[in-house]
Amino acid sequence: MSQIDKASRRQKIKDRSRAQVHGTESKPRLCVYRSLSQIYAQLIDDDNGKTIVAVSSMSKENKALEGTKTEVCRLVGMQIGEKAGARGITNVVFDRNGFRYHGRVKALADGAREAGLVF
Repeated sequence: MSQIDKASRRQKIKDRSRAQVHGTESKPRLCVYRSLSQIYAQLIDDDNGKTIVAVSSMSKENKALEGTKTEVCRLVGMQIGEKAGARGITNVVFDRNGFRYHGRVKALADGAREAGLVF
């Protein structure tokens, strides 16, 4: 499968799931992006078009994290859960952004659940 096929396939999956997943101020969308070496997570209010909280493995506090990529993803999930809890957000809608719910994406989701997010 070529890169163009993979990208267009993920875009189709992303469009299909985005039609059903919508974040509000009280129940934002937890959007996950996974690159080859990093992971990014945002809580997004789609009604106002605002990012409420963002965490990534590239942020200053996470540069020194050690371990496998999956372990780092779990810690990033816990961080976004803690930051959301500090803002009074407990319920979110999970947007896997066209990626399989497996491996690093699942680890981030598990970490967010451990920190108190419900989805």
